[in-house]
Amino acid sequence: MMALKRIDNAFAKAGQRAALIPYITTGDPSPQATLALMHSLAEAGADIIELGVPFSDPMADGPVIQRAAERAIAKGVGLPRVLELVAEFRKLNNETPVVLMGYANPIEAMGRAIFAEKAGAAGVDGVLVVDYPPEEFDEFTGLLKAQGISPIFLLAPTSTEERIKTVGNIAEGYVYYVSLRGVTGSGALDIEDVQQRVLAIKKHVKIPVGVGFGIRDAESAAKIAQVADAVVIGSKIIETMEQAIVGKPEDQVTDVAVASASTWLKGVREALDKVQNKDK
Repeated sequence: MMALKRIDNAFAKAGQRAALIPYITTGDPSPQATLALMHSLAEAGADIIELGVPFSDPMADGPVIQRAAERAIAKGVGLPRVLELVAEFRKLNNETPVVLMGYANPIEAMGRAIFAEKAGAAGVDGVLVVDYPPEEFDEFTGLLKAQGISPIFLLAPTSTEERIKTVGNIAEGYVYYVSLRGVTGSGALDIEDVQQRVLAIKKHVKIPVGVGFGIRDAESAAKIAQVADAVVIGSKIIETMEQAIVGKPEDQVTDVAVASASTWLKGVREALDKVQNKDK
């Protein structure tokens, strides 16, 4: 089954509002919780869901997402289980786009062609591989696009104009601008700097530009929404669940984690609904 370009539809539906893209680590706090979370986050206002593929050496991720990956791996969750969960999600939701975010090793272990075919069959809409720079996507881009899957790329404050042009030529869906130097969940946002960087990216990238890393509350999300086409939030959601389930019995963990994450996300969505981005 080829993806239905759900990402493009999501941005079209968002209109002048920045799209809301929450990130969760697949398998944390449990595989069952992940499926419930996906449905709950979609109901809470997520336009696109980013699913982190657990990996033992997540070099771009800060301690919060590192811990989540470790917990997921301890529960036996790897790339095959991630694809199974996407397929399960698609049985009830064929509208909300799902983007896989992870690292090259699990894909290489499965085989690029096999991964692309399985991801397409599961209903994956986009793939962002942190340690595949655009120069190394080569035939992988073709494999993904043949399945209707958008290759999505990171851009950073240090990205050169040449790198931005390269990404602009092959990316689909959206590009993900990393608003901070460092790992996920670190530092403080400089909104003015982010605005200038997004404008510079848009000179060469004709698809939406999402901004992530360092967005920790509705206020900062709303500020980013003034200049970006999408707001990506990960560490704070995982941290919110972590804190909520402390001391809870095992049979309550899923319900508590889902409720805490979706309640928090609703607040962010309400803030974004009040912001119009005239540059979109």
